[in-house]
Amino acid sequence: MIEPTLALQKAIRAALIATPAVVASVPAGHIRSGSTRPDKTPAVIMSDGVTELHGRDYTAQRGAWVFMDLHIWDLQNGPDAAKSIAFAVQSALDSMPVFDNCECDEFRITRIVYPRDPKPEVGHGVLSVEALLRWTV
Repeated sequence: MIEPTLALQKAIRAALIATPAVVASVPAGHIRSGSTRPDKTPAVIMSDGVTELHGRDYTAQRGAWVFMDLHIWDLQNGPDAAKSIAFAVQSALDSMPVFDNCECDEFRITRIVYPRDPKPEVGHGVLSVEALLRWTV
């Protein structure tokens, strides 16, 4: 098992690049993890995430809730472009992503917000997800 936030990033990226509606709007190379405003857009940038550990059971399984934000950026085509990309991402994640080396008991999108940017040509959306993961130590 890789670290839980990395497992979630990997599963989400795989789901997004396997979805034609997403890659039609965002090149696969622009779907990545990171923490800065992108220089190439449109882009989907996954945050570092947060892991809330829930201990270990008698079979040496560990469990954790993992929380992550996906930042959707379009620096040229405005907020409507970001909303369109966010909808494609949401649709791609309506089905639970496939995880390697761990089990995902729950996966859900909890909210989508669209912060205003001072530049009207910039579109930015933030899609928040959470997943309940289990793995064996």
